[in-house]
Amino acid sequence: MFTGNEDMEATALREQGWSISAIARHLGRDRRTIRDHLNGTRVVGERRRQEPDMFEPFVAYLRERLAEDPHVWATALYDEVTALGFTLSYQSFTRGLRSHELRPHCEACSGVKGRATIEIEHPPGEEIQWDWDELPEAPWGEDAHLLLGSLPCSGKFRGVFSQAEDQSHLIGAIDEVLRRLGGTARRWRTDRMATVVDPKTGVVQDSFVPVAKHYGVSVIACPPRRGNRKGSVEKSIHFATQRFWRTMTAETMAQAQAQLDRFCEKIADRRPRPVAKLEEIIGKEAAACLLTSRRRRRPTVADLAGLERLRPLPGTCYPATIEAHNLVGPSGLVAFEGNAYSVEPGLIGAEVMVRHRLGTAGVEIVSRTGILLASHRRETPGGGYVVRHPAHRSVLEHEVLAAFSSEAPCRRKTNRPPGEAARAEAAKLLSGFEDDEVVVSLAYYQALVDDMGRKSDEYQP
Repeated sequence: MFTGNEDMEATALREQGWSISAIARHLGRDRRTIRDHLNGTRVVGERRRQEPDMFEPFVAYLRERLAEDPHVWATALYDEVTALGFTLSYQSFTRGLRSHELRPHCEACSGVKGRATIEIEHPPGEEIQWDWDELPEAPWGEDAHLLLGSLPCSGKFRGVFSQAEDQSHLIGAIDEVLRRLGGTARRWRTDRMATVVDPKTGVVQDSFVPVAKHYGVSVIACPPRRGNRKGSVEKSIHFATQRFWRTMTAETMAQAQAQLDRFCEKIADRRPRPVAKLEEIIGKEAAACLLTSRRRRRPTVADLAGLERLRPLPGTCYPATIEAHNLVGPSGLVAFEGNAYSVEPGLIGAEVMVRHRLGTAGVEIVSRTGILLASHRRETPGGGYVVRHPAHRSVLEHEVLAAFSSEAPCRRKTNRPPGEAARAEAAKLLSGFEDDEVVVSLAYYQALVDDMGRKSDEYQP
C-alpha cells in the first residue's frame, strides 16, 4: 500500500523535475502506481479492490427499498438481501450502505434526541412487562392491535395479535402470550391502561383483580409519565415494529401471527446478550462452561431465558367473555374475529350478539333479547374462515334456488293501459268526492258531443 511518506516524497521529486520512471526506481514502486497517485486517481491508504464488488448487484434493490421506507432497519434489509443471495457479513453490508450513500436524509427526524436512561435490576423470573402496540394500516384492512409481554431479565418476548384492546380481549391475549413464554413471572408491570388499573390512582381495577388471582401474580402500574420504567417491553415493541412489522408479508391476521411466532423463535431469541449478564445469573465459572458447551462467545436471549424459572400456568384461561354486536349479512353470516358464522336465513339484516367464553372452543350467536340462535366451533381469529351449519346451508340454498326463474324478462315498451279491475278501483276512489267538487266524466262528455252533433244536423235547411 502506498504510504503518506511515499506520496509526499513523490510529489516533491515531481516538482523538482524528476520523471515518473526515475521516481518509481527511487521508491521501488510501479510507474503506474506513481502516476495514479500524482494524478489523484488513487488515494493514499486505500487499497485498490482486485475482486469484483459483491455489494454492487444489490444497490438497485436497496435503493428502491429505502425510497419506499427510509427508516427501515439495516438488519431487516440484511435479512432480505441474504435471502436474495448476498454472502458477505453484516459489517460489509452496512459499509456498502454508507459508501453508496443509499439511505436518504430525513430532516424531520434529524433533530430527535434520546433521553437519559439507567439500568434497573431485574432478577430472573421476577417480572413480565406488558404493553399494546398499535399498528396502523394493517394488510387485512384495519388497525392491528399487538400485545407484547417481555421478560426484562433475558429480553425474551412474545406477542399476540388481537381484534381489540378491551379487557376481555386483553385477558385472552395475555393468556396466549404466557403460554408462548412457557409460564408467568411473579408480578406483572403495565402502564396506566384503563382495562387493568385506574389511570388516576394506579389501583388495580376490581374487574381485573380476579384475573391476577387466577394466575397467582401481583400487578404493578408504572408511575405517571414514566415510560422508561418498563423499558424492556418498550424496546421489544420498537424491535418488533421495525424488524418484523415493516417488512411483514402476511395478508391476514392469522398469517401475521404465524410469521410473528416464527420471527420470535428464529431471530429475536438469537440476539446476543452480554457475557456479564450470564455471569450475574449463574456465576463466572458456570457461564464459561455454558458458553464452551454451546460453542459460543456470547450468550443469546434464548440462553438467558432458559435460566428464568417461570411459574406454571393454570390449566385454562380466565373465563372472561368476548362479546361483539353485528348485523347478519345477505348470505346469512355474522362477522366475528375475522371469521364468519352462519345463522338461519330468516334473520338476514337483524342485529345479533356473538360471544365467546375464554377457555372454551365454541362461539354462540344470540338475539338482542338473549335467545340462542346458533352455536359453532370457534376458528382461529383472523383466518377468514366461513363456518356454516349444514341445516343453515340447506335452507339458504333452497331459498336461493326457489328465487330463480326461467322466464324471459319483461318488455319495457309494451302498452298496458289500466285494466277493468284498476278502473273499478279508480271509480271507487272517485265516488268518494263530494257533490260540490268537479268530477270529469269522459262518458258524459262523449254523450254531450253526440247530442250537439245531432242538433246540428237537424238545424241544417
